[in-house]
Amino acid sequence: MIEQTLNPLAQPVASDPERRTWLLATGAAGGVAAVATAVPFVSTFTPSERAKALGAAVEVDIADIPPGGMKTVEWRGKPVWVVRRTAGMMAALQGQEASLADPQSARDQQPAYARNASRSIKPEVFVAVGICTHLGCSPTSVPAGSANPSVGADWQGGFFCPCHGSTFDGAGRVFRNKPAPTNLEVPPHRYVSETRIVIGDDRAA
Repeated sequence: MIEQTLNPLAQPVASDPERRTWLLATGAAGGVAAVATAVPFVSTFTPSERAKALGAAVEVDIADIPPGGMKTVEWRGKPVWVVRRTAGMMAALQGQEASLADPQSARDQQPAYARNASRSIKPEVFVAVGICTHLGCSPTSVPAGSANPSVGADWQGGFFCPCHGSTFDGAGRVFRNKPAPTNLEVPPHRYVSETRIVIGDDRAA
């Protein structure tokens, strides 16, 4: 009597095929919903578009860089300099070999096609990662004739790291007796036209 008062419509589950079918359908729908909910959650673990882009090659328009000017772009989270050297800047790369730690770029800091005096594909365009090889500071460009006392009166132009005093010539070659152990890194790069380069991809170089 008490059971009928609490649930007068109760019947054994096995005797109600329609109810069993309804329960199975409800369970299946719940499972589908759970999967649908999990998909967006799992997708949050995939790399973001920016993270993927950090490793991708970067195409750069160099047409707007004036002679003696420099453009900085980001590649793999690093600053990369693109310098358009003047005739005077290219001439200054000669005659300083005795003062440089690795004048012939023997150490592996550049692709094979940049292992030359200008450390570049074309002498007038220099591409380098703008990070000092000592402790990762960012050097600054210091032109020839600068009044900066840290580079000396006979400075021919290049780059100076203010953190610990390392100096590099206009091809990113480090001077002797400086904290930086190697020349600046030259990243893989190639030309896709006279005015555009791709940094991070040199398959056609």
